[in-house]
Amino acid sequence: MDRGRLEAFSDGVFAVAITLLALNLFVGGPGHGSLLTQLADHWPAFVAFLISFFTIGVIWVNHHALMNNVATVDRTLLFANLVLLLFVVLIPFVTGTMAPYLTAGDQDAHVSMALFAAVFEGMGLSFAAMFAWTLGGEGRTVRPVPREAQVAAVLRFSPGVAAYLVAIAVSFVSAPAALAIVGLAAVYYIFERTPQSLAG
Repeated sequence: MDRGRLEAFSDGVFAVAITLLALNLFVGGPGHGSLLTQLADHWPAFVAFLISFFTIGVIWVNHHALMNNVATVDRTLLFANLVLLLFVVLIPFVTGTMAPYLTAGDQDAHVSMALFAAVFEGMGLSFAAMFAWTLGGEGRTVRPVPREAQVAAVLRFSPGVAAYLVAIAVSFVSAPAALAIVGLAAVYYIFERTPQSLAG
């Protein structure tokens, strides 16, 4: 497959997923208290939206940078990309599921947050698989990472995967704390430029 088709399809999926996030944002309207009170009561939905929005946005930016350095597309990369998109399109679902339970402090809050973090873990692992593919053979990339720099590149790229695992565990203690960990991972990848550095 041509790399452009892979990118175009992926861009469409990213665009749909990031748009679907907004469907979880609503207030009851007239008769449900003042607008300011309703907005304040729905703060978990807004925080979850922002974290998920920026995470999908960062994935899109890094995906674009990674693809810019890909010289050839094979079936392995296509399926790894498809798995990544699977988790991306699940993000609106788990965001909308988790937000109403975030501050409940009960089992549902823990389970919904663990599910949220697990989808992010799946997304991180699938993107890591694509990144590892770029390191794995001759002719796969335009500008290959030197062998002596590959371990350092993987270590720089991996903290998010570890953070999402921690968030899953923390979910069963404190859902808000787990959400904060997922948010910090998004901030890390805003500044971490491993895929961009591969693309020049």
